[in-house]
Amino acid sequence: MAAPTDDDPASMAAAPEEEVPGETGAEEGSASKLPLPRFVSLKSARVNLRVGPGKDYAVSWLYTKPGLPVEIVQEYELWRRIRDSEGTEGWVYHSLLSGVRTGIAAPWLKGKTTTIDLHRNTSEDATVVAKMEPGVVSKVKECAFAWCEVEVSGRKGYVRQNDIWGVYPDEKF
Repeated sequence: MAAPTDDDPASMAAAPEEEVPGETGAEEGSASKLPLPRFVSLKSARVNLRVGPGKDYAVSWLYTKPGLPVEIVQEYELWRRIRDSEGTEGWVYHSLLSGVRTGIAAPWLKGKTTTIDLHRNTSEDATVVAKMEPGVVSKVKECAFAWCEVEVSGRKGYVRQNDIWGVYPDEKF
């Protein structure tokens, strides 16, 4: 007997999509009734990105990093069309997504010799407690007033909201 695949609906029917919407003022998803678009993260260490909403569609990409933030841009029954930080889009089964919010430090600067400062509090003058290289994934605890509280590698601090991908400008949660 073959092992269940990561997007086999029969093997994951009991794992509901746990999404916590932010204040985006967006339209509502037809299947979940949650806002569209919205950010979530990948739950599994192995997520197939498919060209269509069903396991019979070809796999176009394989994600191997749990916690990676993605944006849900469309829904069809139990399938979600997602977009990653590089703009790649495709379909994943809903139970492979988590409502845990994460962010990627300035992926648009990847490959450049720069860092993103993680501050002790929500001020440009606050002590820098860590520096993140572009592309580093962090857990986003909350965002308000242009700052987000994040945790990465056991370090907690605040980063400017526009320095991470995985939250909308001026989103509060």
